Amino acid sequence: KQGCIHKDDMLELYDKMQWADAWIIGTPVYQGTLSGQTKVMMDRCRAVVARDPKVFLNKVGAGMADGGDRVGGQEPALQTIHNFYIINEMLPVSGGSFGSNLGGTFWSQDKGAEGVEADDEGLRSMRKTVRKLIQTAQMVKSVSAEEK
Repeated sequence: KQGCIHKDDMLELYDKMQWADAWIIGTPVYQGTLSGQTKVMMDRCRAVVARDPKVFLNKVGAGMADGGDRVGGQEPALQTIHNFYIINEMLPVSGGSFGSNLGGTFWSQDKGAEGVEADDEGLRSMRKTVRKLIQTAQMVKSVSAEEK
């Protein structure tokens, strides 16, 4: 179980993923789901998990998705990110009911970063999600410290 056979920029990302207590995976939405690049990044983590199945255990994860339409596939993209977290024994979080059910969702109106920055509702969903991510990561870290 050697880990990833590809020696590329993912090696640096693997190290950061193992170090971090919490993650945010963000993706643009294309064709109603997450981008191919985001999916490849998640798929390539299998090499790290195959080497150590508990490598991501109890890390906290949230998702952010940006679509050109208000309902352009952000929620299916976030569900895929949450599935990745669950399969890898992580703890997925969202901002909760009423605006951030699955995580941060943005509507860029096909204007890129400018559209996202103008999306007050999307920014609110992001803030709710990040607050919950931080709270949960602190709680997990506190419980882990007590167990030691």
